[in-house]
Amino acid sequence: MGFFDSEIVQEEAKQLFGDYQALLKLGSNYGRFDREGKKLFIEQMEAMMDRYRIFMKRFELSDDFMAQMTVEQLNTQLGQFGMTPQQMFDQMNMTLERMKSELEKTS
Repeated sequence: MGFFDSEIVQEEAKQLFGDYQALLKLGSNYGRFDREGKKLFIEQMEAMMDRYRIFMKRFELSDDFMAQMTVEQLNTQLGQFGMTPQQMFDQMNMTLERMKSELEKTS
């Protein structure tokens, strides 16, 4: 069975990307959130990044051709911006840390 043929992988991908899209949509109102709302949003984004990192690691560790092609496509797409997947995660973590820092300053 191929990596993408797994119902578990398909369900996790669907859930992960659905949750990510919902968080992005919610995040467009971040400036209007109260302190607790901002704190909750940051926590949810951190959890999302952990889930995404694990999901991508599954691709990397798989010997399935399509999983490896997905990793290659991600590397190519990020490479166009001069980034690696690790740099992307690092950048997202730095952004979340900056958001937390700003939140602490306002308390």
